[in-house]
Amino acid sequence: MPAPVITPALRCGLVLTAALLLSACAGEATAPAPVSELGESIRHPAEEYREVVAGDTLYSIAWESGRDYRELAAWNNITAPFTIKPGRKLRLSPPHSETGRGAPGAYRTVAKGDTLRAIAREIGVTHKELAAWNNIPPPYTIRPGRKLRLSPPGNETAAREKPAAKKPGGPAKNSAAGNTVRAKKTAPVIGGWTWPTDGGVLEHYSSGGPNKGLDIGGRKGQPIQAAAPGTIVYQGSGLRGYGRLIIIKHNADFLSAYAHCDKIYVKEGNVIKRGQKIAEMGNSGTDRVKLHFEIRYRGAPVDPLDYLPKK
Repeated sequence: MPAPVITPALRCGLVLTAALLLSACAGEATAPAPVSELGESIRHPAEEYREVVAGDTLYSIAWESGRDYRELAAWNNITAPFTIKPGRKLRLSPPHSETGRGAPGAYRTVAKGDTLRAIAREIGVTHKELAAWNNIPPPYTIRPGRKLRLSPPGNETAAREKPAAKKPGGPAKNSAAGNTVRAKKTAPVIGGWTWPTDGGVLEHYSSGGPNKGLDIGGRKGQPIQAAAPGTIVYQGSGLRGYGRLIIIKHNADFLSAYAHCDKIYVKEGNVIKRGQKIAEMGNSGTDRVKLHFEIRYRGAPVDPLDYLPKK
């Protein structure tokens, strides 16, 4: 059987067909953006809940979830002294009716310890939206003193004529550039701070990493003291990764935590003094003897070295 004759016209047609097939394959290889990314800017944040178990306090749940205890109290209609009972279901995120961007013209000055994600979560928007409104590129780093826009750019003339509402827990602060919703972290702790124990720092605070405090080395049984005066609002071992833990409320804004304790000498409700012995160092919930010490301001971890006296 004679071989088929490939004419120039047939050869051209074959080449064109192959090119079209390659083009179609290339188009199929480009996957569309994930639906989660496309819809993120308009999707409501998921509502979170947590059932109260024996040993929980509002403060320990707020600590565990990275929230301010006052937020949890407001979202769950809990009034002082913030008592909660086992079996109750607590809302860990604001109701959908309360979420959303800030009022037009609202601004906020970044304070030490703030992150873009935390501020976005607080006002009920995504961190990508907040970044876009403020021209902040990844990795979304913000520095204290920067003024953040809390709503999309738009007509703010009326908003400038009416000051932004004050946020509970801190006075609003005005500047020539506009209104800020939250003042810088200057709330004093009466009596000041002191080191909670002797020993060298094994691991420092990391704003972008897992360590939200200081790990301080020492020997088992070494005294642990209150870093500032306050009230014991939690004592127990119900928070994963902290071992035997003590949380002290110093004022409306500041709390401190002392983790991996051995013996504990205080109970919830005790009023303690700065420097008072509250526990002994141990290795509960960890692989070595140490104290994990944290300070939180309005629910957010801050670097303890910014508050403790220099050694």
